[in-house]
Amino acid sequence: MYKTGDTVVYGTQGVCRIEGVQTRKVRGEYVDYLVLRPVYEKDSTIFVPKNNEKLVGKMRNILSAEEIYKIIAELPDKEPVWIDDDNIRKTHYQQIIDEGDRAKIMLIIKTIYAHKIKQEEKGRHLHQADEYILSQAEKLLHNEFALVLDIKPEEVVPFVTKQMNV
Repeated sequence: MYKTGDTVVYGTQGVCRIEGVQTRKVRGEYVDYLVLRPVYEKDSTIFVPKNNEKLVGKMRNILSAEEIYKIIAELPDKEPVWIDDDNIRKTHYQQIIDEGDRAKIMLIIKTIYAHKIKQEEKGRHLHQADEYILSQAEKLLHNEFALVLDIKPEEVVPFVTKQMNV
């Protein structure tokens, strides 16, 4: 499965390197933990119990450059899917982020950006929940794309825009 040195995406934490396995005594039992170090947050460490399928299940392999290019190439053909009900939208978008489908996360970003432009034209702002979802989605994709494509996270938006010939 995963081994020391692998780079993974862990839940909404983002891109992490597996630094090793550490055994810790918890409630009188010894438990093996995967030690994850977020790539873009050097002062943070995440411990994932190896025997907890739900938490280990939040780990995903990072995309290849080819997969990233494919997601970007397909994005213009996908229509934004705005959900008018705030609670349903928030829940639905958060579920997509938690599941980690990067193509769907990219579509969320496109959708919220399109809505943001409409709101600005009316002199309004995005709801706080939409801003939060957008920042989560951007963090996840920007960090992963930057690592794989060997660019800085702040260069991801110009890179994607250029690839889409926008």
